[in-house]
Amino acid sequence: MGKRKTSTGNNNDLPFTLEFRVLFCLLLFALALEFSLLFYHEVDDIGTAPSTQNRFDAMELSPQQAIPVESNKGNPHLDPLPPYLPPFAPIPNDDALISDVLAGKPTVTGIMALLNRFLDELHAVNIAFKNKKPLVTEKEVVDAFLDLAKKHLVEFDAVYRGGPIFDVREDDSIFMSLAAYREHLLAATLRQAFSHAANPDRIFIGAVVQNCFGIESTCRTGVQVVGKDSNGRPITKVSDAPPDVNGIDEFCNDQDYSKYCESGQVRALYVNETESVGPAAARYLASKLWGGETYFVQSDSHLEFAQNWDVLYTKEVQLAKNYPKAILSAYPPGFGGTKGEDTHGAKLCACEFSKTDVEHHIIRINSAGNYDKIPPNPKQTPFMAAGFFFARAEFLVDVPFDPLLPWCFMGEEIALSMRSWTSGWRIYAPRHNLIAHQYRPGRMGLPKFWETVGRTYNRPGPGFNTKLQKIVIKRIKHLVGYPSASKEQVDSEGDGAVLDDIEYYGLGNEETYTAYLEYAGIDVEKESCKLQQWCMQGLYD
Repeated sequence: MGKRKTSTGNNNDLPFTLEFRVLFCLLLFALALEFSLLFYHEVDDIGTAPSTQNRFDAMELSPQQAIPVESNKGNPHLDPLPPYLPPFAPIPNDDALISDVLAGKPTVTGIMALLNRFLDELHAVNIAFKNKKPLVTEKEVVDAFLDLAKKHLVEFDAVYRGGPIFDVREDDSIFMSLAAYREHLLAATLRQAFSHAANPDRIFIGAVVQNCFGIESTCRTGVQVVGKDSNGRPITKVSDAPPDVNGIDEFCNDQDYSKYCESGQVRALYVNETESVGPAAARYLASKLWGGETYFVQSDSHLEFAQNWDVLYTKEVQLAKNYPKAILSAYPPGFGGTKGEDTHGAKLCACEFSKTDVEHHIIRINSAGNYDKIPPNPKQTPFMAAGFFFARAEFLVDVPFDPLLPWCFMGEEIALSMRSWTSGWRIYAPRHNLIAHQYRPGRMGLPKFWETVGRTYNRPGPGFNTKLQKIVIKRIKHLVGYPSASKEQVDSEGDGAVLDDIEYYGLGNEETYTAYLEYAGIDVEKESCKLQQWCMQGLYD
């Protein structure tokens, strides 16, 4: 056998060495393999539809590809993490992920896929209703929504009833549930939440972004006041508008905050405005983006935060005598007010029965008084606010959000208050104001969800939403004990479906209904509320 030729120091010898030829062949093989895989995926992308028909598969939403996020191997239920941009990005393997969720093997991404499927089917129903002749009736709309919600959402809830979907992590992490309807301050709220937190790496967001994306119809403003007539009455108009700003896009493309999106701390579920059916429904969806964090916060999406708000709220809830079954809740002060440990928090001590037909005589919660002197621990109140509360995540097990309350703007607060208290939780007024809220009078001209509802079903104006709410709010009135909403009465009116599955989303078993009414000073038959002096004076720990 001849010897392998070795280098003699002459550069012309190098290409003929055995090692070089082997490496050269391997390089050619690798290049050919990469080219073939690239070609295969390009053909597959063109010729294969995703397994689920997305609401806007055929729409050219953005040239941007779905942004991948890092894998989270330390928490298998958070892997794979869902894309946060662009809106309506298909979730790969959604059929398998949904099947796993319904088989008791949940992931946050699988849950988002399930919620997307519900929204996709709801969108298809709404398009059909919009084109229906004669015009669709309110009962048809209610029945269709309830059927879909029971098919997808109640069935999902049943799999995990009685326990948390994920184990609660004991790492002082905080999950913020944000229901954002055409929200121009979402990005600003997120920036403040992270920049003012003592531990921003422990903040997790679940945002339900309900926008007009300008996909199937022209966006519209809210009712704008443009002047006054000769009698001094306001002149209003509704105008065409550009698509809404996506606050998630703004926040996640800000170089100072993008890392929180890339790490999976921001979870975004996108809802076209045609499927925006009120805050209670959106908050149900947002609650399902929780991923095992220690604390659960529900708030509006137009907020400002005090410095170190996260640590201060955590310490505050732990000081409550009924902790861990303690809830902090209040109506925050408006923008421009002071925030921090030198403020005196407000108390939710009062309620009233609305006298308007639009609100269907439902109970409304009111602030009444502030802390005079700051006590060593927070004091109890009988009511909680839907726009802000802070509790341990076990709250989601004891008081699961109700998926069957679309179109309701009023009523969710009394339902939450009664359900929480009878489940053994106690509500406390935070001693300090650590957030501020932008209150939005009608003169600001911002869009309202009931205006969208009217356009969705070719019934412009708020009137059609009021008719829908009148049917669904019977569910809350039944829970609260209105004589006009007894099961027999609701059935006789042909609306018995609104009470379906209420046993799973009703009062708890730790305290009685009568005990709560006495505690809160409510007389349902007389439709009266008594201001509770024990609350004003801070007598209950």
